[in-house]
Amino acid sequence: MSKTRTSLDTIASVVSLLAVLALGLSAGAMLTEAAVLVPYWRSLPPESFLDWYAANASLLFNFFGPLEIGGAVLAVAAAALHGYGRRPGRSLLIVSAVLTLAVLAAFPLYFQDVNARFAAGTIARDSVATELAAWAWWHWLRTAIGASAFVAVMLGVRADRQ
Repeated sequence: MSKTRTSLDTIASVVSLLAVLALGLSAGAMLTEAAVLVPYWRSLPPESFLDWYAANASLLFNFFGPLEIGGAVLAVAAAALHGYGRRPGRSLLIVSAVLTLAVLAAFPLYFQDVNARFAAGTIARDSVATELAAWAWWHWLRTAIGASAFVAVMLGVRADRQ
């Protein structure tokens, strides 16, 4: 095996392990948001929820944004390195990368607008409960996709190690 090939294999292994870590953290964070924050939000009166969201929207964005983007970058890089090197597990890493991109795509497709309306308090108070129910549904879908990306990257790394 050439030195270049060994170096690429090492880089691919490290990047794929970092992708496992990042996607696990991201899936866990999304699950926590779905199972803890969303029920809390839905228990609040509309005005209290909007006040809470306005005060914390930037914290949520600054936490979830880098976590999800970093996970996607690592998943795509792992898939590319494994594809280039024709390493075992590459198809699962490609699936994981596609799923992480779907998680990211959900933001501009749905979450960006509604999050901005929550943060600005421009949503009608009598629409908050309905919009939070829709938000929860979309978030559970995104959480399931993110968890599937995590499972796919773990299985891809496992296949590469066998």
